[in-house]
Amino acid sequence: MSLQLFELKGRVAVVMGGTSGIGRTIALGLAEAGADVVATGRREAFVEQVADEIEAAGRKTLRATVNASNRESIDALREVIMNQLGRVDILVNSAGQIFRKPTIEITETEWNNLLDVNLTGTLRSCQSFYQPLAASGQGRIINIASLNSFVSFFEVSAYAASKAGVLSLTRSLAVEWAQKGINVNAIAPGVFRTELNSQLLDGTDRGRELLTRTPMKRFGKISELVGSAVFLASDAASFITGQCITVDGGFLASGVNV
Repeated sequence: MSLQLFELKGRVAVVMGGTSGIGRTIALGLAEAGADVVATGRREAFVEQVADEIEAAGRKTLRATVNASNRESIDALREVIMNQLGRVDILVNSAGQIFRKPTIEITETEWNNLLDVNLTGTLRSCQSFYQPLAASGQGRIINIASLNSFVSFFEVSAYAASKAGVLSLTRSLAVEWAQKGINVNAIAPGVFRTELNSQLLDGTDRGRELLTRTPMKRFGKISELVGSAVFLASDAASFITGQCITVDGGFLASGVNV
């Protein structure tokens, strides 16, 4: 099999939530694989920083902020990209939030706000970029799911519900959009320490238990997600849709580890 199957030269990728954490790492990985990449988020300074790195890799990019909770903002981003880069072949949905709280204490506002970013935000961007992805002829959507898409973690029910929804949405869109040439898949990271979850992991009983349940006995390195993203974005995954690649050091496969 030729390694050219994994090359992304000539393709344009959009990474929602691409200015920090997992999204940023995937954005830079797609650029390294040859794609022009627009990595976007709400914070202008972060957009500028990742754009500089993408350009340093020799790829084209744009500097544009976006609010995943606002459809007009996403549509405006799409129009700028289409006007300046002419196409969109890859969409990565990585924008997300998390909070820990006993479910009995969660307000409807807190619940709705988190689902609006993690789940409805994914829907918004998929809908907004549907036409460019269909026109591409090799459209790829990669949604960031979670171990919480499969199993429950203590006191993060809103996040778990949102990520279970992301996985279900991934499968539904894969079925609906396959005939339009759009492959829709997900990546479920295991325990990766990021800005989003560091307070839940560092020096806590929760962090220690997660390590015990992970056969590799360590947190993942965010760079270890790049291979899966490049694979799903490439021609090597041309007949794969509706799937979720779990990158978790064996967490979901494990039973008793000690």
